[in-house]
Amino acid sequence: MSLKIRLSRSGSKKRPYYHIVIADSRSPRDGRFIEKVGSYNPMLPSDHAERVRLFNERISYWLTKGAQATDRVARFLANAGLAEKFVYNEQPQKSAPKKKAQERAEAAAKKKEEAEAEA
Repeated sequence: MSLKIRLSRSGSKKRPYYHIVIADSRSPRDGRFIEKVGSYNPMLPSDHAERVRLFNERISYWLTKGAQATDRVARFLANAGLAEKFVYNEQPQKSAPKKKAQERAEAAAKKKEEAEAEA
């Protein structure tokens, strides 16, 4: 059984509120979970103390048991000092420029360098 530390949505329409839960990776987002270990209220300002609440002892317990945090929760844990700093790959590999576009960019860069050298 692979465990995830993830967000479970609650709250009304256009007023989201998330519980941070430990759940089996196969269960649905708002479905069955093992334990609530915190909450996240995106409606509050980012510097508000109640925006992200974590139960540090329980989270560290589940991390030792092998639970994997999702990207968003990993950021929360890194900010709280419970996990390593979360590194986000800014450009996914799928959307990287393809071979011809890279060749065109290199040719344009060479042309620009030659123009600067002449001037």
